[in-house]
Amino acid sequence: MGLIDSHAHLTFPELRDRLDEIFTRCDDGGIDRIITLGIDLDDARSAVRLARLHPDRVHAAGAFHPHEAEKVTDDLLTAMAELWDDHAVVALGEMGLDYHHDFAAQDTQRSIFARQLELAAPRSKPLIIHCREAFVDTVPMLVEHGFEGRPVVFHCFTGSAAEALRLQEHGWRISFTGVVTFPKSTELQQIARSYPHEALMIETDSPYLSPVPVRGKQPNEPAHLVHTARFLADLRGVSYEELAQQTVRNTMRFFEL
Repeated sequence: MGLIDSHAHLTFPELRDRLDEIFTRCDDGGIDRIITLGIDLDDARSAVRLARLHPDRVHAAGAFHPHEAEKVTDDLLTAMAELWDDHAVVALGEMGLDYHHDFAAQDTQRSIFARQLELAAPRSKPLIIHCREAFVDTVPMLVEHGFEGRPVVFHCFTGSAAEALRLQEHGWRISFTGVVTFPKSTELQQIARSYPHEALMIETDSPYLSPVPVRGKQPNEPAHLVHTARFLADLRGVSYEELAQQTVRNTMRFFEL
């Protein structure tokens, strides 16, 4: 049974010049599809081009990552919104807030996030949210802009059990990366053990966050998704095949693939 990597960055320098070998390892490891995300306009356009080149394997998403907020203009926002309507784009993101790093001022991040939510609201495609140490602001902004009960995924979730439950109450979901395989990720493992099977999705966030047993091997790549899937299957007490089938069904439905 194949898997779907619901969040990767194939256009990043660490991966884009090795795509032939990366796709070969995906074939060998059973990774059938990849959603690749652009973090600014140029990167999102590159993701769309890649999806057009490999329509049976790659799907695109794009938005302005919070790290890019200081560089975003009204013209760039307009161009991104136009790109969102491309048939190769299956989701809008990743967008959101990141208070861990200081690549952009927090007020600027909130402003650009709000503008993207305004532009996303009339569109039916799901949102992919980046939220790091900014839960207290991210959730109210999504509610304020009308995304209650709409398809929203907090990618690379590393928050608390209470936060995961709150997202479920809003009708949103979380996605698990290789971080769940790290020995110290005990609370995340507790969340993953009982997370609703009908909402479970997995990702690599490659080229980052290589899972055990390839942790520390850079760059991460979609073929490594099998390690996260096997870990979660063991954690949840199900077979690898059952977990793979469930995550594929969930991802296909969420992104309407």
